Amino acid sequence: MNDILLYHIDEALLVAEKPAGLLSVPGRAEGNRDCVVTRLQAHYPDVLTVHRLDQVTSGLLLHARGKAMQVALSAQFERRQVGKRYEALVQGLVEEEVGEIALPLICDWPNRPKQKVDFELGKLALTRWRVMARDADTRCTRLELEPVTGRSHQLRLHLASIGHPIVGDVLYGAVPAARVCLHARALAFAHPRSGQAMAFESPVPF
Repeated sequence: MNDILLYHIDEALLVAEKPAGLLSVPGRAEGNRDCVVTRLQAHYPDVLTVHRLDQVTSGLLLHARGKAMQVALSAQFERRQVGKRYEALVQGLVEEEVGEIALPLICDWPNRPKQKVDFELGKLALTRWRVMARDADTRCTRLELEPVTGRSHQLRLHLASIGHPIVGDVLYGAVPAARVCLHARALAFAHPRSGQAMAFESPVPF
């Protein structure tokens, strides 16, 4: 399926890995029709989107098979019952070992798709982070990230807002690099039919 890896498939759902640079869903422009869900539907016509990753982000995506399963899985995201862990390489040496970023976010309409911090109109957004490693030579820090909320560009903007943009994320002030170093590494949820705990982990490609 052209660079899309399948981690799991059954009658209710499908877990796939999205490569960096590919859209999760079709874009508005006619030239942006190629995306993860379109490629999956070519093989599994009943596949529907449950959540998304930014085009620049790689990693695990959960898809439903049929509308009923889409509603059930989406409800788990809405109730924050889905475990999500990301890994990122950020510019600079982060001093603390763990922390939280709570900054309200809203779309920066004149500069779409860019988002911005807005304390009056922004929606609550919370990110937890933990240092995994520091590299004094490159002056970069590897972080594990937990997005408690799921706002657009949340991880990217939150990290840039504390002075540590993700490596390669020029939209939010980083120096250009081969890619934006953000990967959706782990995904955990309950199977919508059996209730069984499901957990998946994807190797980080940077």
